[in-house]
Amino acid sequence: MFPTPIEKRSLPFNISYRVAVWIALILWLLPLIAVLLTSARSTADLNAGNYWGIPTQWMLVQNYEQVFTQTPMLRYLLNSIIITVPAVIGAVSLSTLAGYSLAKFKFRGRMGLFATFIAGNFVPFQILMIPVRDLTIHMGLYDTASGLILFHIAFQTGFCTLFMRNFIVGLPDELIEAARVEGVSEWKIFRHIVLPLVRPALAALAVLIFTFVWNDYFWALVLVQSDDVRPITAGIAALKGQWMASWQLISAGSIVAALPPVMLFFAMQRHFIAGLTLGATKG
Repeated sequence: MFPTPIEKRSLPFNISYRVAVWIALILWLLPLIAVLLTSARSTADLNAGNYWGIPTQWMLVQNYEQVFTQTPMLRYLLNSIIITVPAVIGAVSLSTLAGYSLAKFKFRGRMGLFATFIAGNFVPFQILMIPVRDLTIHMGLYDTASGLILFHIAFQTGFCTLFMRNFIVGLPDELIEAARVEGVSEWKIFRHIVLPLVRPALAALAVLIFTFVWNDYFWALVLVQSDDVRPITAGIAALKGQWMASWQLISAGSIVAALPPVMLFFAMQRHFIAGLTLGATKG
């Protein structure tokens, strides 16, 4: 059968948008492909200037083995886990409680507090570098995992509270009021009614905050200086000084650092997508 006039008109558009998708995908993956190829190159390849071609000698296994045996990569990974997991739990837990209060309780100054949370997300955190560093020094938290954890919780809580409040406000008030009439405590309402209903949003938020904290380089550079505390993002930068010509090891370390957030996303993919689309069909 011949295509209808509508199909004829849409055919060029279908081809063009598919081409655009492939071009965007290639451009997006190009740096990752370059880093992945570099992590498999030999020193001779890099010295010869072979940065983009196929490696003449594949050193993939050897390079990744050297990253774990000749650099403090395992220490950096453990530091990132020690910092990221408590920061995610603290930020998500605190913001869920705050979001529930802002969404379902009426008290004086509620909208002012909500506006403050919104405005705080537009403050560029780079301008806080010097006062935050001085504050950690005076509090005895400089170059400690506790300092990074506390400040990550503080900086992420504003966005998390805004995120959770917008989900919780859509929950039916009748359900919560019915539980209150039955004499159920607010804590039990929060645990047994609110949390199960916003579980997809919690999963989506946890994945996002895990990625933000894990990939943070700025505060890891400002608040930490020793290998005993340095997370993996700052640790990879430190490898440049130790391995001036070994870009293959730095690239291998970068690939290793990128794996945990990717693995977490695929493990939580169903909940992540459900959380982001929650409420999209509401009228």
